[in-house]
Amino acid sequence: MIQSRSTSKVKIDLIPMQIPEALPGVALAFTGAESFDFTAGHSLLLHPGQPSEMIVQVQNLTANPLRLDLKVKGDFPQEWCQIGTEGSEIAPRDTMQAVLYFQVPATFFEDRSAIIPGKKDRLDLNFGCSVHLYLDPGTEQQKIETSDEFNICIRPWSKYMEFLPLLYREVDFIGRFINIFEQAYQPAIDSFNTMWANLDPLTAPQALLPFLAHWVGWKFDSAWDLQQERRLIRRAVELYRWRGTRKGLRLYLHLYTGLPLDENILNENDKHISITEPFGNSFTLNEAVLGNAVLGGGRSYHFVVCLRPKESNTIHEALVRRIIEQEKPAFCTYELSIEGTG
Repeated sequence: MIQSRSTSKVKIDLIPMQIPEALPGVALAFTGAESFDFTAGHSLLLHPGQPSEMIVQVQNLTANPLRLDLKVKGDFPQEWCQIGTEGSEIAPRDTMQAVLYFQVPATFFEDRSAIIPGKKDRLDLNFGCSVHLYLDPGTEQQKIETSDEFNICIRPWSKYMEFLPLLYREVDFIGRFINIFEQAYQPAIDSFNTMWANLDPLTAPQALLPFLAHWVGWKFDSAWDLQQERRLIRRAVELYRWRGTRKGLRLYLHLYTGLPLDENILNENDKHISITEPFGNSFTLNEAVLGNAVLGGGRSYHFVVCLRPKESNTIHEALVRRIIEQEKPAFCTYELSIEGTG
């Protein structure tokens, strides 16, 4: 809704970008009493911590260029308002726009210093504001200003008002009364809606990780960093299921080193984490060469782990050996090779 004011030289339009749905004094209309003089077109809605704007359009009605200065006055702290203009001069018959940027501190309702004991026993939510326009500033020329003030209405942002019939949304008291319940119950509802994130080790708060680890029987280790712990807790049950197998050992090493599993590569020796068993033919005569002939097919219950990282210094060999010792069957032996070291 646009509020207009014309003089012989200029025409001024005020356009609020946010209009309050509920206004002070509307509740008195139900009792037949005379309501306070607030109208939606003369009011700008402000939510603490969120910006809002009032557009001021100034049209030059004369055939000469006009120099002007725009100021805003009111019973609110001046730091709440910033003025943005396109310049200080309007061409003949032309229009210029200025923007009044309003922003109330996010802690407006929580800051108890706004209430002065003995002088001010309540927190003001409505403020008067007026736009003053000076033509030819610095001279004794006429001052032109808007005759109608607009009001600033500060209200907490509320989602619960959307569930009310339109008739009740128009009552300012009901909006503030409903906000009491919203402030009390909404944190619990938001917590319930994000409960899945608290139960996922990848997104849970760090303070909750010991509980999640205990839930799956995982023991914390100072050797692991936070992200590694999160991945291990999340897949702990899967590691238990495959413990003692090649798949389980490869998965554990993958979670620690970050090397890919390479499940699409068929040749074991080409994988970043290769686990091979040095078994050959049991008995070979015509293909045997002196120095590499094997009888019995190699060492039984023995395997070779080879890691191929991009950077050799990113893997802690002692920790890898501890992982292998923990995951392998007790009767197995192994060899470890980390390419790029030694």
